[in-house]
Amino acid sequence: MEQFIQQVINGISLGSIYALVALGYTMVYGIIKLINFAHCDVYMIGAYIGYYCMKYLGLGVFPSIVIAMAVCTVIGVLIEKIAYKPLRNSPRITVLITAIGVSLFLEYLTMFFVKANARAYPDIKGVFADTIHFGNIVISMKQVLIVVISIVLMILLQIIVKKTRIGKAMRAVSLDKDAAELMGININNTISFTFAIGSALAGAAGVLVGIYYNSINPLMGVLPGLKAFVAAVFGGIGLIPGAFIGGNFIGVIETFVSGYGYSMYRDAVVFALLILILIVKPTGLLGKNTREKV
Repeated sequence: MEQFIQQVINGISLGSIYALVALGYTMVYGIIKLINFAHCDVYMIGAYIGYYCMKYLGLGVFPSIVIAMAVCTVIGVLIEKIAYKPLRNSPRITVLITAIGVSLFLEYLTMFFVKANARAYPDIKGVFADTIHFGNIVISMKQVLIVVISIVLMILLQIIVKKTRIGKAMRAVSLDKDAAELMGININNTISFTFAIGSALAGAAGVLVGIYYNSINPLMGVLPGLKAFVAAVFGGIGLIPGAFIGGNFIGVIETFVSGYGYSMYRDAVVFALLILILIVKPTGLLGKNTREKV
């Protein structure tokens, strides 16, 4: 039983990171129906920004996360303005191929500047280096930090989407972009804000994963990004609560597969789960079937 609880705790820690990345996918898809595959590389850049802030500027965890979120916000907006906005009325396949191209560009541009070798993340000191023991169950303060920050950011996101004017604009654009524009909503600003906030969350996730795994590299976003996409699909892509549920579910499943001696198959299990979801309930756990006029 203790091993079961330990794996659940580990899974929630990992799943919280997936959930933060999944939120970027689900928000952008909800607004403009685009799978932004470059999003996973914004997460990678966030990890490097946090690394340099902690190692060379001597900053603590929270200032590093804030700076990573700010830089990733700017990058997310630039990606939208330069790569996606000119193609907004193009066929979806064109935009999808562009997203893959932007992803590869960010990966190898980063590799050019920081080289391909992995880097060890700076050790965090003080209270975050401690562990809590409940019998044989061990909870590190890093795990507590990850879960708490993830929950706080998701609550803030829900408040922004549900309670603010820009959040109402986002929901309106998601429902009907043309009607929202007729009602005086600035579509361009709303879409840019969506990319900004999604990229900020990815930047925070990048720093948290660096702290958790203590290693980063220019290609670190590829597989976690795909798993975060699976999480978004599982919960219901376009739905913020769905991203949270899907991220934690995928994290727990992956941890259980690894914890019980099948670590070689953990990625296969995650993607097999995606296939199963698409067969059984293509709209995801919280998604609803909608009729499309043709």
